[in-house]
Amino acid sequence: MWRRAIWALGVAVCLAAPVAVRAQGDYLDVYVVKVKPEKLADFEAITKKWVDANRKHGGDTWIALETQYGEGNIYQFTSTRKDYADIDKSMESGMAAATKAFGKEMAEKMERDFQNCLVWSRAELRRRRWDLSSKAPADAAAYAKLIGESRVLRTTAVHIRPGHVPEFEAMLKEIKEAADKNPNTQPLFISQVVEGTKGATFYVSSLRTSLGGFDKNPTLREIIGEENFKKFQHMNAEAVEEASSTLLRFSPELSNPPEEVASASADFWHPKSMMSASAAKTKAPAAKPAEVKPAAEKQAAAEKKP
Repeated sequence: MWRRAIWALGVAVCLAAPVAVRAQGDYLDVYVVKVKPEKLADFEAITKKWVDANRKHGGDTWIALETQYGEGNIYQFTSTRKDYADIDKSMESGMAAATKAFGKEMAEKMERDFQNCLVWSRAELRRRRWDLSSKAPADAAAYAKLIGESRVLRTTAVHIRPGHVPEFEAMLKEIKEAADKNPNTQPLFISQVVEGTKGATFYVSSLRTSLGGFDKNPTLREIIGEENFKKFQHMNAEAVEEASSTLLRFSPELSNPPEEVASASADFWHPKSMMSASAAKTKAPAAKPAEVKPAAEKQAAAEKKP
């Protein structure tokens, strides 16, 4: 993952929202890897060391996710970037933190060992389509809270045929308008790949606090109505080349989330540090044991009493 993806919303997208939310970054830097089955333990051990180094030495931040339904042994590391220059800055800070923690040679060796754990890897830079997403949080604090309290992410990669992007975007805008008005819908986030893929690819993603959150949600037919649903089906047949859905779960032990995200659910994101802090606060000095006299001395003292 090194020198590439890494940050906050291992999630994948956002919405036409207030400036406060926009300020979190307009790009998602996503690094996806498939790990060799026999190398899973090594992969996790190296990643945890990299997490610890970046956390202790002010390096990069990211959220890690692992596939729960989809191709096995797939991990995704997601960071937000405000612009292209921020990518360079973040990669440098991440490597600087590792170098400070392990030394230059060891940090470079860890990178090589990490790559040796992989079957393949892919890096994508995605632009958040605020104009196509629906029901974004009201401000940056609410957005961080949503991410921090989420535990699973469903994301669908939609590959668009050449020449059909405008009609696909127009349909998404109609869906957004209807979803924003429906009281039973939840946030739906859209992003578009700008680097690292062939053709036009969009990601449609939703977050939940548990798998049960995906139950009893309004269907697309219910949200946009019968007539618009038929229109959607026609557009989908004409414009969409392929769509694939994946359900991922957050991996806190492999993540180094921004503090505003971690603080929304500290016991989940930093369980060990929370336990240590709690123990330090509640630990009291041990009381000196009461002096105990031998039974014979106690009896003699009692006999001397009048």
